[in-house]
Amino acid sequence: MANLVNFEKRGPIGVITVDNPPVNALSVGVPQGIMDGVKAGETDSGITAVVLRGAGRGFIAGADINEFLSPPPPGSASLDDVITCFENSTKPIVAAIHGNALGGGLETALACHYRCGTAEAVYGFPEVLIGIIPGGHGTQRLPRICGVEKALPLMVSGEFVPAKTALALGIIDEIVDGDLLDGAIAFAERIVAEGHPLRKIRDETASVPTDGFYENFEKSIAKRARGHLAPYKIIEAAKAAVELPFEDGVELERKLFRECLESDQSKGLMNLFFGERTCTKIPDVPRDTPTQNIASAAVLGAGTMGGGITMNFVNVAIPVTILEMSQEALDRGLEIIRANYANTVKKGRLSQDKMDKRMSLITPTLSYDDIANADIVVEAVFEEMDIKKEVFRKLDDIMKPDAILATNTSTLDVDEISAVTKRPEMVIGTHFFSPANVMRLLEVVRGAHTKKEVIATVMQLGKTIKKVPVLVGVCDGFVGNRMLARYSKQAYQMVLEGALPQDIDKAVFDFGLAMGPFAMGDLAGLDVGWRIRKRRATENAAIKDDAGIDDQICEMGRFGQKTNAGWYKYEPGSRVPIPDPEIEQLITRYCEERQIQRRPIDEQEIIERCIYALVNEGAKILEEGMALRASDIDVIYANGYGFPRYRAGPMLYADMVGLGKVYKAVCGYHKQYGEIWEPAPLLKRLAEQGATFNDL
Repeated sequence: MANLVNFEKRGPIGVITVDNPPVNALSVGVPQGIMDGVKAGETDSGITAVVLRGAGRGFIAGADINEFLSPPPPGSASLDDVITCFENSTKPIVAAIHGNALGGGLETALACHYRCGTAEAVYGFPEVLIGIIPGGHGTQRLPRICGVEKALPLMVSGEFVPAKTALALGIIDEIVDGDLLDGAIAFAERIVAEGHPLRKIRDETASVPTDGFYENFEKSIAKRARGHLAPYKIIEAAKAAVELPFEDGVELERKLFRECLESDQSKGLMNLFFGERTCTKIPDVPRDTPTQNIASAAVLGAGTMGGGITMNFVNVAIPVTILEMSQEALDRGLEIIRANYANTVKKGRLSQDKMDKRMSLITPTLSYDDIANADIVVEAVFEEMDIKKEVFRKLDDIMKPDAILATNTSTLDVDEISAVTKRPEMVIGTHFFSPANVMRLLEVVRGAHTKKEVIATVMQLGKTIKKVPVLVGVCDGFVGNRMLARYSKQAYQMVLEGALPQDIDKAVFDFGLAMGPFAMGDLAGLDVGWRIRKRRATENAAIKDDAGIDDQICEMGRFGQKTNAGWYKYEPGSRVPIPDPEIEQLITRYCEERQIQRRPIDEQEIIERCIYALVNEGAKILEEGMALRASDIDVIYANGYGFPRYRAGPMLYADMVGLGKVYKAVCGYHKQYGEIWEPAPLLKRLAEQGATFNDL
C-alpha cells in the first residue's frame, strides 16, 4: 500500500489513515490506498468494522484542483471506485472527521455507512465557487439525508457548516468528545455490538419539497447567482435526487459535472481561485522575510473610509486609536461605526456582546500624541497631496521609530508622500476600497524605498483582516483606478457618439459587471470628480475650461443618489436608477452645440470598447512592472471593481477571446480614435506569438 494511505488494527477495528499533506487531497494514489485498506479489513476475520480518518490538520479535502482538467493515469482508481468499494463492503465503515470535510472529502464520508466528528470540524461543498458541481454523488446523497430544501442552500452557496449544524442535518451521526480516534473506534464497536445495519444513503428516499420550492429558491439566489452556470446545474441535479432512481441521478450528475468542468466559467473561477493564492507571492520578498507584530493600529480620519478601515482592525481584535480634528467629526464617525455594527446585529450576523467588544477596542482622540505608539498608522484624510504631506510630516515627528506609516491614497504618488519623512522605508500605500469594511480588495502600494519587511508585514496584515492583498507599483491610479480611467473614458465618449447612459450600463451589466459606469458614478457621488476637475483646471492653464456633460450635470446640483439625481433620477429612499429625459436632452443639446454627429452604437461595440480599454491598459501596466502578473490584475478587478468572477478578470477574458482578436480590435479603434487607443507593445507581441497573458 502506498505511504499516502496506511492501515492498522486497533483491536477488532481496522483503521485507514489518509496521510497526503497538506490537506489529504484525493490525488492519484489515495483512492487506491483507501480501497486497499477496505480490502485488508474485509479479508481479516478478526476485524468487525473499519474507521476512515485523515492525518494532520483535517479529514479529506477532496480532489486536487490541479488534476481536474487532466485525465487520470491509465488504471488509476477514482472517487467513484472508492464509493463502490464502500458500498460493497460487508463490514461497517465509519468516517472519523476532524478539520475540514469538503467537496470530495465530504462525498467520501457520505459514502461511508456512518460518520462521526469533532466539535470543531466543518462540512461543505465549495465546488460551486470554482464553477463546478459536486461530482462524487454529493448532489444525490445530501438530499436523501436532509431533504432537498436543506441540501440546496448548502450546495449552491458553497458555505461551510459547523459540527452542530451537520449533526442536526444528519450529515454526521455523532459529535465526539475527547480523542477522535478513540471515540470513532468506540462508536464503531457500539454499532457492531448493537447490530446496526450497513446503512446506505443511496437506498434512502429524498423527501419531496413543498409546492413552489424550486421556483422560490431560484428567485432567492437570482442576484447572487446572476450569470453563473453551476448553481442552476446543482438545482437540476438535486431535483434528480428526488425524482429519479439513484443510478440515474448519478449519471445525470456526472453529465452536469462535465458540462460545468468544460465551461469557460470553471476556467475563469479556477484561475481566480489560484490567482487569489498566488498574489501574495512576491519574487523578491521571500516567504521567510521577517514581519512585524501588529498589536495596535491608528487611523487618521473618522469619515466613511476611516471608519471602515477601523472596523477591519477591531473585527480581528486589533485595538485602534482613531484621530480626528474636531469632536463633531469624531462623534459622527463613531456613530456611523456603531450604526454599521448595530445593523449587522439586527440581521442576526453578529451578537450584541461581540459588537460591544469591538466598540470597546476603539479609542477616539483629537491628539496626535495618543497615536504615537501604534504599530501601524493608516492615513485616511482628504485626497489632497498638500494635506497628505502635512499629515506625514507630523507622523514622522511623533510615531515610534518602527511604526509603519500607511497612506490610503487611491491615486496620489506614494513616493512623493514618503519623501517628506526621514523614514521613507517605513512608508507604504494601503488602498482600501469603499465601503472598506465590506470590500475584500486591498491594493498594497510599494514605494521606491519601502523595505521588504514592511511589505511582508502589510501583506500578512491584509490576510489577517480578511482582505485579498495585491502588491502594486507607484503610478497614477495604481492598477485598478488607472485601468478604470480608460474604461470610464470610453463609456463617456460613447455617450457623446450616440449611446445613452442606460444603453452602456445595460450592456456592461448584461456582460456580468455588478454595475455600469454611470450607475456607479451616481452611487459614488459625481461631485468628487467634479471638484477634482475644477481644481486641476485652476492649477493648470493648459486644461481647457469647457465643462463636459458630467460637469454640467453637477452644476445642476445633480450629484447622484445623495441628491436623488445624477446621470439618472431616483425616487426618494430608492437606489433604483430611472432614465431621465432631462439628461437625454442635455446630451443631445451638448452634441448639437459642438456639431458632434451621433449614431447608433450596438452592444458588441460597447463591450469591446469598455473591456478592451481595460485590457490594453492592463498590458501596459504589466510591461511597466506595476503589477507582478496578469492574474493579479484579474484578482483586483474581481474583488474591487465588480468584474464577474466567472470571467476571472479582464486579462483572462482577453486570453479566452484570443489576444489576436483583441489586438486587431484595439488597432481598429487606434486608427479611428488616435493615441488613447495606442496598442500596448506587450499585447502586440503576445498576439503575434499566439501567446496569452497567463503564459507570462
